[in-house]
Amino acid sequence: MKKLLTLLFLVTLLTAAAQQKADLIVYNGKIATMARPGEFKQAIAVKNGLILATGSTQAIFKTYKSNSTKLVNAAGKTVIPGLNDSHMHAIREGLNFNMELRWDGVKTLKRAMEMLKEQAARTPPGAWVKVVGGWNEFQFAEKRQPTIDEINAAVPDKPVFITYLYGKAFLNKKGIEVLGYDKNTSYPGSIVELDKDGNPTGLLYAKETPMAIYRTLALTGKLTPEERVNSSEHFYREINSFGITSVVDAAGGSQNYDADYHASLALAKAGKLTVRTAYYLFAQQKGKELADYEKWIGQTYPNKNEHILMANGYAMEGAGENLIASGADFENFLEPRIILAPEMESDLEPVIRLLVKNRWPFRLHATYGESIDRMLNVFEKVNKDTPFNGLRWFFDHAETITDTELARVKALGGGIAVQFRMYYQGELYNKMYGQPKTQLPPIKKMLAMGIPVGMGTDAPRISTYNPWMALHWLLTGKTIGGMQFWPKDEVLDKFTALKLYTSGSAWCSGEQDVKGKLVKGMYADMVILSDDYFSAAPEKVKHISSLITIVNGNIVYAAGKYAARCPPIPRAIPDWSPINYYGAYQR
Repeated sequence: MKKLLTLLFLVTLLTAAAQQKADLIVYNGKIATMARPGEFKQAIAVKNGLILATGSTQAIFKTYKSNSTKLVNAAGKTVIPGLNDSHMHAIREGLNFNMELRWDGVKTLKRAMEMLKEQAARTPPGAWVKVVGGWNEFQFAEKRQPTIDEINAAVPDKPVFITYLYGKAFLNKKGIEVLGYDKNTSYPGSIVELDKDGNPTGLLYAKETPMAIYRTLALTGKLTPEERVNSSEHFYREINSFGITSVVDAAGGSQNYDADYHASLALAKAGKLTVRTAYYLFAQQKGKELADYEKWIGQTYPNKNEHILMANGYAMEGAGENLIASGADFENFLEPRIILAPEMESDLEPVIRLLVKNRWPFRLHATYGESIDRMLNVFEKVNKDTPFNGLRWFFDHAETITDTELARVKALGGGIAVQFRMYYQGELYNKMYGQPKTQLPPIKKMLAMGIPVGMGTDAPRISTYNPWMALHWLLTGKTIGGMQFWPKDEVLDKFTALKLYTSGSAWCSGEQDVKGKLVKGMYADMVILSDDYFSAAPEKVKHISSLITIVNGNIVYAAGKYAARCPPIPRAIPDWSPINYYGAYQR
């Protein structure tokens, strides 16, 4: 009996020891835990998608290495927590990515136009050639946009549609013909420009709304259901290549729940979704927003995870970024600030009451302080008789929020998701309003007040999804064209900037206690970088990319000398997709 008990005790010890052996060890690295500034470790052990421990390579090997442990030699490279974009339209972009020619990262207008012409030659009859966001003229050596005549000369025989920020779009002659646009074509709040003879020139302008741009975009074709799944897989792979392991999806116009979520859901249910995705639901129909949210509250609930293999892998998070059409604080810095409709408050109040009563987190798109003031009046009114009481909520963007309004956000327990839209629109803002005397948005002030702040891109219809461009903005205060937009003394230090992109953004989905740091018990989401972020000059930071991206303890992307470890994915479909010829971001 004694021998049996001893044997059982030894088996228990061996089992416990085996349970503590790592599935994966990354070693010989410069591992930034992000628990505090300047804390670096040599190695990190992972089991079941969680971090077991960090320490010296020798200590981690001795305690956690077994014959079955997968090993990754970081070879002295910097390792950081996976990046988390707090405001990206990833689910919607997945539905369209394979159809789009991306000008992100293109250095000259000459090359951009060559790509347009080349892609048109391989695009079959009936399909559109589209460039949808991610660029502006200041990234080009020529410092100008293409003209409509240049676009028509480059592509005379296929329909072309190109969007420029939220304020302008180009439609070539063939596109006008295909759509049947004429002197009677109009969209409320937008302009379809006509020539002296009353014919459309091909230029569309947003004024009070971008309706002409996005209603036109909706007419330029869709991928099939099979292509949408493939396209989503390719878009997630693309953002993995920059070290993104999580996004907080802000939904978007023409992104209907639940019809437009089937592709990303299919990847999640198949265990193929490689970016943890927390998504918000965006009201689509003017006048029916309250009914939408009442319906959705009966259909789903916050934190409902539908990823088959990963905690918080694909989860509905709450409501927003658009809650009501009359509260759409449209930011078109080609035009003066719009004034929200007088019925905004009466539209917004019942929606906020419903969300607070049902404990649904919410986010709200707000650019200007004048709009934020009115929205806060509604929040404070609701809070008096239906207390927020710790409910997570936040503003998106908030470029011109005031100190007084920040104090009111703090009092209601809110946060702010900031984006680098001014990286692309700083010159336009400067022309419209003059050089700002302080940081816009006032990130340092938000942090000093203890307001939660997450970082993101608002990609891809304005900005690129490359997070290193956004970090370049945080570290320099410059635009993509090199203009010093922020005062130099208000830029962020490297630790603070990276923290906004890791644990800061995790707050926006209520995950700040489980991801954003490389410490015991946190999710094993991490990136081996191509270059050392902490020692690189700020101008060099924008060129960083991922050598290995790890999500939930699994390698989801690998490049360079690690390329053999990159999981394969199918070729982009349809076969003529620009992704098969150019990739996406031009590095």
